[in-house]
Amino acid sequence: MIESEVKARAANARRICLAHGIAQADIAAHVGASQSQVSRILKGEGVRASRLFEEVCLFVERFEGGVGADAVRSNRELIEALQTTWDGSASHAKALAAVIRSLAILKPA
Repeated sequence: MIESEVKARAANARRICLAHGIAQADIAAHVGASQSQVSRILKGEGVRASRLFEEVCLFVERFEGGVGADAVRSNRELIEALQTTWDGSASHAKALAAVIRSLAILKPA
């Protein structure tokens, strides 16, 4: 992810937080970070694409109707997991999708 995309995503996450009244402390508690780390990410200060950045953005983006396809495509960990797991067949894709959808019960309320 290039720097301008990272800053744009951080700005979008900040906008979502303001629109939905999401507290930085709540985000920090959910992702296991400090409030100051979350603050820096949302301000776009020295922000880079990191695991914490991704977790903060994903947590916030779900308040806007879910995570977009671009966020999924840019999540290297998820893509690598699919590449090592999926055998390339349509039936296996359907099975993996069913497993992933079943994990929705783990989402925080």
